[in-house]
Amino acid sequence: METVTEPVRFDTKIAVLLRDDLPTWQRLNMTAFLVSGIGQAAPEVIGQPYADADGTPYLPMFRQPVLVFAGTKETVTAAHQRAVTRGLPLAVFTSDLFRTGNDRDNRAAVRVVGRDHLDLTGLAVYGPKNAVDKILKGVRMHP
Repeated sequence: METVTEPVRFDTKIAVLLRDDLPTWQRLNMTAFLVSGIGQAAPEVIGQPYADADGTPYLPMFRQPVLVFAGTKETVTAAHQRAVTRGLPLAVFTSDLFRTGNDRDNRAAVRVVGRDHLDLTGLAVYGPKNAVDKILKGVRMHP
């Protein structure tokens, strides 16, 4: 068994920013959808599989915390613009996606709207800690 004495520090950050005017169930649902894209785009964020003392295998998860923030519609829009400008891996969720029921329709709903006209309800971003911090400037942790 490995003995760890120093805390693990990450030079990257996984962050989710959600609109603060939505019901809790929508925020939870969005968070799950949004972070699923990060693991695909940046496989290095996925840790090793888990197993309990009986040898039961479990799926791997992110190797680092996912920080969840909340903000106004304007805050989410501004963060989106900064993330696009920086070219970081970015997942988006729009209000239209609450009315679709599958991946094909989700992608089609985003595809028909220009970047500056998306009705963003949430986003997830991954990248160097300082760059993500600048994208999320002025946001607060989700309550």
